[in-house]
Order: sequence, then C-alpha cells, then structure tokens
Amino acid sequence: MPTMIQSVVRPEKVHEVMKALLDAGFPAVTKMDVFGRGKQRGIKVGEITYDELPKEQLMVVVGDGDKDLVVETIIKAARTGIKGVFGDGKIFISKVEETWTVSTASKDA
Repeated sequence: MPTMIQSVVRPEKVHEVMKALLDAGFPAVTKMDVFGRGKQRGIKVGEITYDELPKEQLMVVVGDGDKDLVVETIIKAARTGIKGVFGDGKIFISKVEETWTVSTASKDA
C-alpha cells in the first residue's frame, strides 16, 4: 500500500529538500505555499506578533518500503544546523488507499 508523506518546511529550505529528494530518487513532489503556526504560536518581534508564518508543504507518495528513506532525506535537508531549531517543520505520514491516473482514467496498481 502506498504511503503519503506530507512535510511542512521553512521556505528557505524548500530548494534543498526538493534537490535532496530528487538526488535520492524521488522526483515526484507536489509543493504548496502554506501559512500557519506550530506549538510556539508564531513569533513576537517587539510589540508585533506574527501569528501565521509562511511555510512550504511538500507531498510525496512512495511505496511503503521507501518511507523511512524519504523521511530521513527530508529531515536532513530541512533541519537548521546540526540539532535543528523550533520552526524547522513537521512530517505527517498516512496510508493511501488507492491512486488514479487522470489522463488514462485508470486505477494504479
């Protein structure tokens, strides 16, 4: 059963993550501009609170056997510094029940 990996990463890291996925053999990625906040509830600069921050969401669907490699690839490319910092992102994993190709109207195996 295919696995969907959705990651939310910093905009300045998206190019590195996309390149790392391509180099690891996963060229098919859907990318979306998103806004949101994590546990830190945005950031405060002086008297101004930025409640929603710009991020990039990447979606990759892979075979279950490739899940760990893709997750490791994303973490390595998206992390800030060696240990990472708040706001580096999040990864969500879910099973994909079925997929279809629109151009051929066929269910993928």
